[in-house]
Amino acid sequence: MRIAMISMHTSPLTQPGAGDAGGLNVYVAALARNVAALGHQVDVYTRATSRCAGEIITVTPGYRVINIVAGPYDGIAKEDLATQLAAFSRGMLAHIRHNNLSYDIVHTHYWLAGQVGWLVSDVLDLPWVHTAHTLAAVKNLAKPADDAEESEARRICEQQIVDNAELLVVNTVEEQRNLQRHYDAPIERIAVISPGADTELFSPGSDRATERCRRELGVPLHARLVLFVGRLQKFKGPHVLIDAVAQLAEHHPDLPLRVIMCGGPSGPDATAETYRQYAAKQGVSHVIRFLQPRPPEELVDLYRAADVVAVPSYNESFGLVAVEAQATGTPVVAANVGGLPIVVRDGETGLLVDSHHPDEWAAVLADILTDDERRAQMGQAAVMRAQELSWHNTAQESVDWYEKLLETP
Repeated sequence: MRIAMISMHTSPLTQPGAGDAGGLNVYVAALARNVAALGHQVDVYTRATSRCAGEIITVTPGYRVINIVAGPYDGIAKEDLATQLAAFSRGMLAHIRHNNLSYDIVHTHYWLAGQVGWLVSDVLDLPWVHTAHTLAAVKNLAKPADDAEESEARRICEQQIVDNAELLVVNTVEEQRNLQRHYDAPIERIAVISPGADTELFSPGSDRATERCRRELGVPLHARLVLFVGRLQKFKGPHVLIDAVAQLAEHHPDLPLRVIMCGGPSGPDATAETYRQYAAKQGVSHVIRFLQPRPPEELVDLYRAADVVAVPSYNESFGLVAVEAQATGTPVVAANVGGLPIVVRDGETGLLVDSHHPDEWAAVLADILTDDERRAQMGQAAVMRAQELSWHNTAQESVDWYEKLLETP
């Protein structure tokens, strides 16, 4: 089977954790790699952002990334990429025709790619599968009060995608309900397929390796280390964690607390310096260290070195950071939103927080950071939970659905 995946706004090869790169990049890369490993050909079409990248990049046998020129390489904000949908669609179709390529399925990721896939699948007369990853209606309901709303234009585009795609793939039953509730999606066209984790890479490490990582980070071995991994934007909640740390420092002055925030700024007005200054204003800059995004082979050491991973997002369709952290044996404290309650088993593999109030976050963090035995038990359960989630299974279920579509008259 030959699958044309489209991730127009961001490449699966881009380092997650900054700009517009995050869990979607991890998802597309892992899905493409694992579907190819099952013996299929996967080409991921994305917008070229560098002249040096090359048009076609072979990542693994059967998995290629194809860069399509659509507008200038840089200088276009994510919010303005809709202006390049026609150019991208034309470039993709031209590449397919020039290279005499044929496909069996089109699978799009995110609403921008969905608009391209709608046209391309129609022109090539192919079944079209779409994964939204996030939805405007859900984001607008969940966003912080002072965050800008997703545009009505995006919501309209998403409705068109829901109305026309042959299959809508979601991560959780909650996402399925959101598609039905906000977009009137018919349940028979929705497939719930859980993402996975690379449990070969993200696995528990040795005490010696953890000690070495802490020394390299300048974190005392006796300190209680809280880790945040993600883009520095309000929707991911870094300010919630900073406020909670300020309360922790005030109410538990004897707790040897350290915090690492690993990620880059995302959004037109976001800067890492904004959050550094905010930490200083809250009086906790001495316990918080900011790191640039790390590749997976380095990120795993941070997960292992942490006592707790905090995920204070306002919404997550699934929460891949929470899965990766648990796979290394580190319990997770997460907001009780979106798909996080499915990933994190409250009281077993971590703890869920029902609000974004700093006092509640501080109380939950204090409970787990001061209970070594409970934290160790949660870490063991977390590893077992993560092992239930596999990218191989995600790929196999996706292929099964592709085949069902191809069998449909």
